[in-house]
Amino acid sequence: MTEDFDVKLVESDVRYTPGPEYKADSWLGDYETAYQAFLADPDGFWDRIARELDWIRPWDAVKEWKYPYARWFVNAKLNITANCLDRHVKNHRRNKVALLWQGEEGAERIYTYQKLLSEVSRFANGLRKIGVKKGDRVCIYMPMVPEQIIAMLACARIGAIHSVVFAGFGVTALNLRIREAEAKVVITADISIRRGKAIPLITTVQESILNAPSVEHLIIYRRRKEPPVEIRADFEKDFYGLMEGMPSECKPEVMDAEDPLFMLYTSGSTGTPKGIVHTSAGYMVGTYYTTKFVFDLKENDIYWCTADPGWITGHSYIVYGPLAVGATVFVTEMTPDYPDPGIWWKLIEEQKINVFYTAPTAIRMFMKMGEEWPDRYDLHSLRIIGSVGEPLNPEAFVWYHHAIGKDRCPIVDTWWQTETGMHMITTMVGEPMRPGFAGKAVPGVIADVVDKEGNSVPPGTGGFLAIKAPWPAMFRTVYKNDERYRKYWETIDGVYAAGDLAVKGRDGYIMVLGRADDIIIVAGHNIGTAEVESALVSHSAVAEAAVIGKPDPVKGNSIKAFVILRVGNKPGDKLMQDLIYHVRMTLGPIAVPHEIEFVDKLPKTRSGKIMRRVLKAKELGMDPGDISTLEE
Repeated sequence: MTEDFDVKLVESDVRYTPGPEYKADSWLGDYETAYQAFLADPDGFWDRIARELDWIRPWDAVKEWKYPYARWFVNAKLNITANCLDRHVKNHRRNKVALLWQGEEGAERIYTYQKLLSEVSRFANGLRKIGVKKGDRVCIYMPMVPEQIIAMLACARIGAIHSVVFAGFGVTALNLRIREAEAKVVITADISIRRGKAIPLITTVQESILNAPSVEHLIIYRRRKEPPVEIRADFEKDFYGLMEGMPSECKPEVMDAEDPLFMLYTSGSTGTPKGIVHTSAGYMVGTYYTTKFVFDLKENDIYWCTADPGWITGHSYIVYGPLAVGATVFVTEMTPDYPDPGIWWKLIEEQKINVFYTAPTAIRMFMKMGEEWPDRYDLHSLRIIGSVGEPLNPEAFVWYHHAIGKDRCPIVDTWWQTETGMHMITTMVGEPMRPGFAGKAVPGVIADVVDKEGNSVPPGTGGFLAIKAPWPAMFRTVYKNDERYRKYWETIDGVYAAGDLAVKGRDGYIMVLGRADDIIIVAGHNIGTAEVESALVSHSAVAEAAVIGKPDPVKGNSIKAFVILRVGNKPGDKLMQDLIYHVRMTLGPIAVPHEIEFVDKLPKTRSGKIMRRVLKAKELGMDPGDISTLEE
């Protein structure tokens, strides 16, 4: 693979060295010391971190590893919400602000740790009253409001397994996720508010549960006051009505270390989305550790992650990680360009944000609009800035460092996945940064770039990104499809194959290039080619479809579809618009093709598999590589 990479870029000596004020002051020490301590005693490393948290019963062993299955903190008992809430209420953070929320309409709500614990307990008691118990699945389809976080924590409080679905998904995608999870309860809101407009959610949900027999109750957070959404008392419950009269104390369910905490559906390259299952103890320890040390969080920091809990970033680095640490978390439903492209920088100035974590898509959008917008605001409260979701290209890194970080803030460019649950590769605070390179494995993780046989590649060359040992926050299975879990560990013998291509620099820094399989990352969201193709083929005019990702200067990638029509249908602008609308209604706006090309045939292997890389190579004017398996 080495001929495919720009060695000049890989071996560039460009470095950004943080000032002495950014040297680590925790027990971890500097990166090399911490990493060597981990290698010398991996279990001892994680044991020490876990002991910073509260446990109902301690573990018999830190881990049990029977390839490819792991158990972490074996036989320990805990509840993650006791660490996210009760622990802080008991330990002098009772009146500290946990959540600070700001809405588009100027509303602001503040939850101290005590208030958040009380609200979570009341909602958890309400769930128990309607029959939700440990092990039941609860689907949450909500906008970025405090009630979404309360619902997640309430599920975890009573041992129910939450499945959060991003509120941008359409009816078909939501229905699939509800049915796959066999959700007993669905929690939603009547509307979300985006760019000054009310976006109805309730109609999407009501339609999606028509063919979901497992659903016993629909809980609705009613935001619209006039006219309010009507509640059918036999089946539907008002969010706050459910909490009425409920005690503000709720004893947390005793969870085994390996009891499931949540499942989160992520797009697969083939077939249906994968229900990634995370368990209680390892996930808690991994997200607590990485939030605290990767972001170098201080007691008085105000922390803002711009993600949504509909994705893993929101689970790990809005909810569970920061609250386990005891941080003050700023949350907003505001989009980065409404009412103008300065709104996020205005919020940073007003709220005095110290740690800011966003996506390369947003950074590239701001680059396009110029430095004049951030220059209008005082960003000197920022101490650490981060990136997540896809590779941060060197140009965006340099702009982010200069325009937002003011040439002083370290950038933690993090690589990790829904499946990993926690940060795996980054440049730890205090270490030299290299534009284009995420960095090295965090202490506690063994990452490498390997060839197809699993052999480590030499510095300056490329290969497949792999993890060579288990880690606490690793997912345990794919819900009802353990074969798909094992595939991660069996694709390349002996390692976890992440599915990403990467380059190893001379100094061990890793540059992540992007997906090696049929996943398209659009604005930081993983979109499975199979889902978009299935949506297109479900239209009565379409016989076959294939989609590819095309480089986009802002979104990272846009989606292009190649469509074969059924006999009797003719291509045209009207049909193209119909197909775009059809995908939008089926999957939601994030999966809509930017282009559609009508074709007579698609490149396939002799076994009938569509060769998307051939389509992509032709589209981008590249060499398609080996096409010996291509059908004549």
